[in-house]
Amino acid sequence: MFTGLIEDIGVVSRRSGSDLAILSKKLLDDLKEGDSVAVNGACLTVAALTADGFVVQVSQESYARTTLGALKPGHAVNLERAMRADGRFGGHFVLGHVDGVGRVLSVKNQGEFSVWTFQAPDDVAQYLAPKGSVAIDGISLTVVNPEKDTFGVAVIPVTIKHTTLSLRRPGDSVNMEADVIGKHVRHFMKNDARQGITPELLARNGFL
Repeated sequence: MFTGLIEDIGVVSRRSGSDLAILSKKLLDDLKEGDSVAVNGACLTVAALTADGFVVQVSQESYARTTLGALKPGHAVNLERAMRADGRFGGHFVLGHVDGVGRVLSVKNQGEFSVWTFQAPDDVAQYLAPKGSVAIDGISLTVVNPEKDTFGVAVIPVTIKHTTLSLRRPGDSVNMEADVIGKHVRHFMKNDARQGITPELLARNGFL
């Protein structure tokens, strides 16, 4: 499990079959073989450590269902180690299971903030709620103005500086993971509507 707070921007150094080598000396301080690392929001397992980074193994399905398939040497990636049980929890629950690939539609500066608009696949859009959470390339962000298949987020300068959002432009593809709590609430509502569980009932009891 992850928090959506990016620890480092790594750089892809090699891609060979399922092996993806990433440069990141910062993560080496507390990393070992078998650990989980989120790479652009996708949970991957460390297969080996190198002098200046690590190697993860990526399945063909993960390459096909995420933006990882487009990675080449020199590309920057967001990195986060799995959350420790005794660590601080600062973002939201991020599982590292990418739900789909979305697209940057626009970026507009508003004072110190920038407002980003994204197009989301249905596997993500159906779970979005105002002020809810979403992970974009592994970054924990708050949803603004969700529509049928689009939504916005307001991003502070420090997030831009310390993540790959600084490199993203309209038209770029990004990994998206919907909030796991929203997924479970929707699943609960669909399966138990026949038992009298309704959106109104959930709202009255503070779940929505």
